[in-house]
Amino acid sequence: MAPSIDMEARFLDYVSAENKVEPKDWMPDAYRKTLVRQISQHAHSEIVGMLPEANWITRAPSLRAKLILLAKVQDEAGHGLYLYSSAETLGTSRDQMIDDLHTGKAKYSSIFNYPTLTWADMGAVGWLVDGAAIQNQVMLCRTSYGPYSRAMVRICKEESFHQRQGYEIMMHLARGTKEQKAMAQDALNRWWWPSLMMFGPSDDQSPNSAQSMAWRIKRKSNDELRQEFVDKTVPQAEFLGLTLPDPDLKWNEERGHYDFGPIDWAEFFAVVAGNGPCNTERLEARRSAHALTALQKIDSDGVLVFAGATNLFITVQTLTRISAAFSHAHHILRTRWPARITRFS
Repeated sequence: MAPSIDMEARFLDYVSAENKVEPKDWMPDAYRKTLVRQISQHAHSEIVGMLPEANWITRAPSLRAKLILLAKVQDEAGHGLYLYSSAETLGTSRDQMIDDLHTGKAKYSSIFNYPTLTWADMGAVGWLVDGAAIQNQVMLCRTSYGPYSRAMVRICKEESFHQRQGYEIMMHLARGTKEQKAMAQDALNRWWWPSLMMFGPSDDQSPNSAQSMAWRIKRKSNDELRQEFVDKTVPQAEFLGLTLPDPDLKWNEERGHYDFGPIDWAEFFAVVAGNGPCNTERLEARRSAHALTALQKIDSDGVLVFAGATNLFITVQTLTRISAAFSHAHHILRTRWPARITRFS
């Protein structure tokens, strides 16, 4: 027992000194399990998060909007691949992680169990959901596990673009007609509180948070990250001329932060338990997509053929080809009818 305790103490000193842990390094079993759970859940969230946005690609209001949303969904597929690859370095297989997702053993972010009802939801998701994700993920660029931290550098750069894209949608709607501004306000009303829940339970209800911070997996607590997000988002909403749906929201001069109302944690835990508005729909869509791609392969000529088991590579390849086709079409249209395309892009 003593050697194990000594190794764990040395490991804690090692990560406390801001050193990176690499796959072949010794690490406590609990550290490894925590990382597998966190990274796989993160990967699942990226993949499931593609579903509500992909549904809007064909319904986006312009060719430009379609191209941007298509690129964003493709980015999310790539993020899932980076993260699954990072988790695999810890000794777990991708097949096992995906099976855990499909059987309900593994979780993904609760935010993706809410419906996207209007085009304004694409703005709210980009601005708030991706904004909350960035707030949480920037610190992960300095997480103690090397493969995870390196993946997060690329992911955070792309997520920052996604947030700006979402904010642009909200700005166009907020400055549009009365109906468009009302649509933006409605989306904000529905996504604000679920976005705050994304940071996880309060610190006193989060048993894993303290240990993750000691191991330098996390750098800040759930409540710290949530407060920072609120402080950043309030002035952004004011600039849009929209109102955050919280009557208790006000600036606290003494604390130097915004006070905000109580979060409905009963709703959060109900969604996590599988009782959200879209839990069943999201998992069923994911299972169906996986079953379909397991039978498909794109050959060197771009022809879809049947094959054996595969993974998300097919999704990325398919999206890449569709994106290239859209870009080519957009270029041709701009060349031949520049005035008309400018009006609608």
